[in-house]
Amino acid sequence: MTSSWTGAVRRYALRRLPSEKLIPETQPVYMASWIYVFGVLTVSALVVVLVSGGVLALMGPGWWHVSGVGRYVNSVHLWSVQLFMAVMVIHLWGKFFMAAWRGRRALTWMTGAVAFLVSLATAFTGYLVQQNFDSQWISGQAKDALNATGIGAWFNVFDFGQMLMWHVLLLPLAIGLLSVWHILLVRVRGIVPPIGATAPGDGR
Repeated sequence: MTSSWTGAVRRYALRRLPSEKLIPETQPVYMASWIYVFGVLTVSALVVVLVSGGVLALMGPGWWHVSGVGRYVNSVHLWSVQLFMAVMVIHLWGKFFMAAWRGRRALTWMTGAVAFLVSLATAFTGYLVQQNFDSQWISGQAKDALNATGIGAWFNVFDFGQMLMWHVLLLPLAIGLLSVWHILLVRVRGIVPPIGATAPGDGR
C-alpha cells in the first residue's frame, strides 16, 4: 500500500522528536544555573502578554480606557511586555556569551534572535495603538523616521487599523511560530552546555 504524506510527516516527526526528547524526565546538572531560568521566564511572560492582549483586542479601546477592569488588564499587558522584553534581553545576552550556536545549534540561536527583532516591532506597534496622546506623539516622531527610509508609503503609522492588524495578528503570529520553532529546536539539539562542558548527545 502506498504511504500517504501524512504518514511520512508523522514518521519524520517521531524520528526528530521522540517522547524522551520532547518531554524529558531529567535535565543535565548545569541546568541548575540561574542563567537557564530566563528562557522559561521569557516564554511565561509571552503567554501573559498574548492572553492579556487577546482580551484587550476583543474588548476594544473604549473598554481599556473607561472600564476599571479594562485599565487593569491593560496594565497587566503593559507590565508583562516590560518583563518579557527584559528577561528576553538577559536570555539573549546570556546565550550570546555562552556561544549558544555551538553543537549544531546555529538555527536555534537564529530563531531566538529573529524573535527578538519581531518583538521590537510588535512593541512599537503596540505603542502606536494605545489611542492616547502618547501614541499620537510616537506616531508623529516615527512618521519622519519611516518616511526617511522609504517605507512610510506602505507602513503608515497614522493608520490605526493597519497598525492594529500588525500588532494583534501578524506580528504576534510570527512571534508565536518562531517561539514554537525555537523551543522544538532546543528539544531536538538539546540545551547548550556551559563553555568547556559537554552536553549529552553532542558527541564531543
